[in-house]
Amino acid sequence: MKEVVLVMVFLLAVVVAALAGSDVQTVLPAKISREAAAGNIFAREDVIRTAHKSGNVTLDVTTLLSSDEKFASGMYQSGRSYFELTEPYGVDEFMYFLNGSVILTSSDGTVQTVNAGEAVTIPKEWTGIWDTQGYTKIWVIYSEDGSGL
Repeated sequence: MKEVVLVMVFLLAVVVAALAGSDVQTVLPAKISREAAAGNIFAREDVIRTAHKSGNVTLDVTTLLSSDEKFASGMYQSGRSYFELTEPYGVDEFMYFLNGSVILTSSDGTVQTVNAGEAVTIPKEWTGIWDTQGYTKIWVIYSEDGSGL
C-alpha cells in the first residue's frame, strides 16, 4: 500500500511539473472597446491594409479566430466601392455598420440599404451588387471550410 501511495504521489508530481512548464494559455473573450470601435482599432500592428486597383483602401482587423478556424470576428473599413458578385458570396457574414452605408441589390433585383446603426446578415449563397460610398463595420463570419476568413 505504501508503494502505491508513493507511485501516486510521484505521478502527481510529474503531472504538476509538466503543467507548470507547459504553454497553457487562458482563452479570453474578444472585446471591441468603444475607443477601438471609434477607429483606434485600425492603429493595431496586425491591421491588414489593402490598396485596390480602383484606388480604394480597405483596413481589416481580426479580433477572434476560433480554434477550428471556421468562425471569426473583427472590424473592417472601406472607402467607395462597387462590385457585382456573380458567384456566391461564399461565407455567412453578419455585419453591423458603425458609419456609412451600403446598397445591396440581390440578383432578383431586390434592393436593401443598410445604414449606420443597422445590421445585415449575408448568406453564403447570396449574389448581387454591393455599392457603397464608404463604411466601417463590425463583422462576424462563419465558414464551414474555413475559407474567406
